[in-house]
Amino acid sequence: MIGPDRQLADGLRRRDADAITRLHAECGRVVLGFLIRTLRDRATAEDVFQQVFLEAWERGPTYDPQRGSPLTWVMTIARSRAIDQLRRRVPEPRDPAGSLALLEGEADPEGGVDALAEQWRMAYFLGRLPDEQADLLRRRFYGGRSQSEIAAETGIPLGTVKMRMVQALARLRELMDEEEGPS
Repeated sequence: MIGPDRQLADGLRRRDADAITRLHAECGRVVLGFLIRTLRDRATAEDVFQQVFLEAWERGPTYDPQRGSPLTWVMTIARSRAIDQLRRRVPEPRDPAGSLALLEGEADPEGGVDALAEQWRMAYFLGRLPDEQADLLRRRFYGGRSQSEIAAETGIPLGTVKMRMVQALARLRELMDEEEGPS
């Protein structure tokens, strides 16, 4: 039996329009959200979004599902196009303190894009978890709350909070491993 990623790769290799339609349906929202957040301008993000999927169509025959999931592949393209777009921009006035940090090597403009891409990737995975598990992980890791605080806020017994978090983290690991594919 051929897996869905292999079917998509075969479709892209054959230049099957249904394959790019499927890629767009599965990954489009995550890619556009990432671009809007990174580029901070919806119109520019939409232009880059079109470039990303045009490039995915053109590079489709080279997509290898053994090297990563469709989301990883298309987000790599999106990251590159976003960086290209940011480099083309006319420099905006900067806060001198921020400029000093760049000169001292403390700030990395591309690192910011990488961090943002990783946040969108994690948001995608959290969206695939059951709501109660995703909510607990968001409270813990984005809200900075302890398990005891989460139990108090939600009214869920502490032992149940701990158990659900362990289950959620295990499922999150499975989803990440599935995306990365065989090593």
